[in-house]
Order: sequence, then structure tokens, then C-alpha cells
Amino acid sequence: MHESGRTPRVVVVGAGIGGLVSALELAHRGLDVTLIEGGTQPGGKIRQVQVDGVGVDSGPTVFTMRWVLDQMLETLGTSLDDLLQLEPMGVLARHAWDASSQRLDLHSDTARTAEEIAQFSSPQEARRFLSFCQQTRRLYDTLEKPYIRSQRPSLLSMVNDLGLGGMATLSSLGPFASLWTSLGRHFHDPRLQQLFGRYATYCGSSPWSAPATLMLVAQVEMDGVWSVKGGMFQVALALSKLGEMHGVKSRYGVACSQILTSQGKVSGVQLASGEHIAADHVIFNGDVSALASGMLASALSNSFESVRPHQRSLSAFTLSMHAKTSGFPLVRHNVFFNQDYRAEFEDIFHRRQLPSQGTVYVCAQDRNDRGIAEAEFERILCLVNAPPDGDIHSFNTSEIQACESSSMALMRRCGLEIEVTPQQVVRTLPQDFARLFPGSGGALYGQATHGWMSAFRRPSARSKVQGLYTAGGSVHPGPGVPMAAMSGRLAAATLMADLGLTKLSPRVVISGGTSMR
Repeated sequence: MHESGRTPRVVVVGAGIGGLVSALELAHRGLDVTLIEGGTQPGGKIRQVQVDGVGVDSGPTVFTMRWVLDQMLETLGTSLDDLLQLEPMGVLARHAWDASSQRLDLHSDTARTAEEIAQFSSPQEARRFLSFCQQTRRLYDTLEKPYIRSQRPSLLSMVNDLGLGGMATLSSLGPFASLWTSLGRHFHDPRLQQLFGRYATYCGSSPWSAPATLMLVAQVEMDGVWSVKGGMFQVALALSKLGEMHGVKSRYGVACSQILTSQGKVSGVQLASGEHIAADHVIFNGDVSALASGMLASALSNSFESVRPHQRSLSAFTLSMHAKTSGFPLVRHNVFFNQDYRAEFEDIFHRRQLPSQGTVYVCAQDRNDRGIAEAEFERILCLVNAPPDGDIHSFNTSEIQACESSSMALMRRCGLEIEVTPQQVVRTLPQDFARLFPGSGGALYGQATHGWMSAFRRPSARSKVQGLYTAGGSVHPGPGVPMAAMSGRLAAATLMADLGLTKLSPRVVISGGTSMR
């Protein structure tokens, strides 16, 4: 209970996955929770775009680390299988390279992937892949507890948490090396270096600047990828409904214009309509840059470190389509690589322009491992990485057309034809993402994970302002649906501990559970 004897009042700002999770957990614990969201639906970056009368998933499309949500839902007496229809993916992704007829599938079955790599490249490279898998497994097991489940680490706490064994694992990796350099030690075939280097982009980063520790993303996918019937948007809808069943008062279509403080403590929020909602605690589930820039109260800006444009993570140029495809045998997740991979990141992070030859990710949402589309027209998301300068530079028609043409040409050279009319495509650019996610500039993953110290730079759940907590992909433990969900759990657990309603261990906030590998 609150010191006044009444139930503590919490306002959660933003119904992205982190906000949905924290609201649900706190309501389940008996707190008075109001969730406010400027959009008309839950999800945040888990967004569906209506194209030609159908909803196309146009945000995260890969569902991994399901144990994060399953562990939380278990405490509520339910599970993901009760809420959603999930199907494990056998083929994690199909990869193609410009000017090559060869394709490579990554499978959830590591041995099968090794067999494919032996045929695609060489038996020696297949053995190197198996060695790589052993190292990513050790790395993931080393970092899950002290990083993913814990409060934001410092260099000292990380050393203490890891112990001698964990430090030895990191040392063998070469933690000060870039992901690209480390992958070069594992793989001799540059195409495999390119394939696994792409995992840096899952954190919105360049493989040449990201730390070698990001190779653990490969392990996350090999631990399991699921498709969600109806799309990833169903995850947000299910958590929103469950929250309301547990007492969350959800208000959609109402934007927060200000977080209010009184005598250095949070006192509530003001909506764009002028309405005030009193609160003892606020969880902000948005890009922390919005707080640092003073967008939600100038009094808060000094309590958060600003992220400069050159420190931001990747944005994207997306095409959400309801289209006919032919030629290339699409599965659910497909990647089309260009020939000069480094030039893509030079364009984005140094020249600050749409890549002249970008990698194209294609999510064919009506397909499974057998690659069968259910209808003549299928839901397609094409994504190309882009600079996060949507608040500085609006890309013009010629820039957009040049990037789109080169992307379509790359897919055609790999055998994929996409037949689409203007009514069957919706384009989203960095400037659109900047408007959708205030303060971000269009960056989709918060701060870029560049350099080995980047693990210590994201804000923690507890801010310097009493009663104000943060969640979402821009805070610890980072971007992506499972990590942002974990940030929501960390924010809720930290708030509960500050109220004296639970006891927090010194470092590991979220304990127990199983990763269901």
C-alpha cells in the first residue's frame, strides 16, 4: 500500500511491449494502473499496416526467446499457448546473394544447417560453423543471468557477476573485437561472415562497430523462432486484453504531452487534451531521447543523457505490400545480400544516406517452411536499413525511388519477381518513424550498440527522478520484442521493490524460469 494507506497509482505511458508487460504485472500485483497510448491500438513498434484491405506486419516479425513471456504468464496462471497460436519454424531464414544462384537455409536443427553449409561452401566451413555454435552457446549461457535478467550492469558489477569462468568465456571471444573481426576468425567464406554479421542489425548496429558479444543473437534464433497466427500484432493484442482482465485501465488514442513533477517527484501526467491524471509512479515506455530532449517536461531533461544523431541505431525504409510473387521460393523469412556489404553501412552511418545497394529482408507472412502461399496475393514486408535522421532530413522522391529500384533489382537478380500496383504498397521512411516514435529521429533500436562499452550505456529501469521508471527498446537490456518485454518486467519489479512490496536481490531482478531450448 501507499504511505497514505491507499493503493499506489501508476500511469504507464506507451503501449509497446514493455509498457504492456509492466502494466500487466503491476495490475496483477494489485496496483491501480492506467495505460495511455497515443495510437489507437497497442503494440508500439509491433505495428500492422492496412494495405489493400489486409493487415501486414510492418514492425518486428521474428518471435524468439518465448521463455521471457512464458515465465511471466506462468505467474498469472496462463501461457502463450493459451493466448496465441504459435508454430515453431524449422527454417529460420533463407539467404540469397547477388549474382549467385546459390541459396543457404539456416535451420533450427544445427546439424542440418551444417550439412547445408558443407554443400554451399565446404566441409571445413561446416566444422567451423559447429565450433561457432559452441561458442555462441557458451556466450549466451554466460550472459543471460548477469545481463538479460539483471539490472543495468556496470563494468565492475559485470566482472563480479561473471566470475572467473564467465570472464574466461568473454576473453576467449575477444570482447574488444568487433563482431565482423571476430566472425572473420570463425569463417573463411565471406558470405558466412556476412550472414552472421547481419545479426548486428537486430540491435540497429553496424557489424564493423558492434562488439563481438552480439554473436549471441545467432544462438537466440537457434534456440527457437516461432510464427504467430495472425501476425506479431496478435502478441500485443493478447497482452492488452489480458492486462484489462487483470484491471489495467487502457486508454488508446490519448497522447501524453507532459510528465508532471512536484518537489522533485513524479505527480502524474498531462494528456494532449489538457486532462491531468494523478499518479504516484510513471513508467515511460518510449524512446528515452524524448525525455532527454525535454519533450515531455524540461525539468526532466537533465536526468537523462541525450543520444546524438551519430549515436542512434538504424532506421528503415519499408514496403508493406499485398502482392503477387514468382520465381524465388520464398519461405517466411528471407534475406537478399548485396555484393559490397561494407558500403551499405558506410552509406548509412557515414554518408547518412539511403544505401545505394542495401540488403533486403523479406517477410512473406503467408508462408511456412514449405514455402506455400495461401492465396494468389500474399502479405509481404520488404525492409532496407536506413539512417536514423528522420527529424533532420526528409528523404525526397528521387532518393526513395533510387533505393526502391535498387532493392527490387537485387531481388530480381536473385530470381524474385514482385508484381504490385500503387494501391497495394505502403512505404514507411525514417521521417515517418520519427513522427511515430517521438524523440527517436526514426531510430528503431534506441542507441546503436557500437563499441564494447555500449552494454553499459543504456539507461536502467529506475531513473534519477523519484517515481519515474523507463522501459522499452532504448533502455536496458535493449531492443527486440523479448528484450523490451524483459525491460517491462524489470521496471515493474524495480517499482514493486521501491514500494517495499517485494524484495529485490542485489543484481538479478528476474530469476528462475526456463529458456525452453
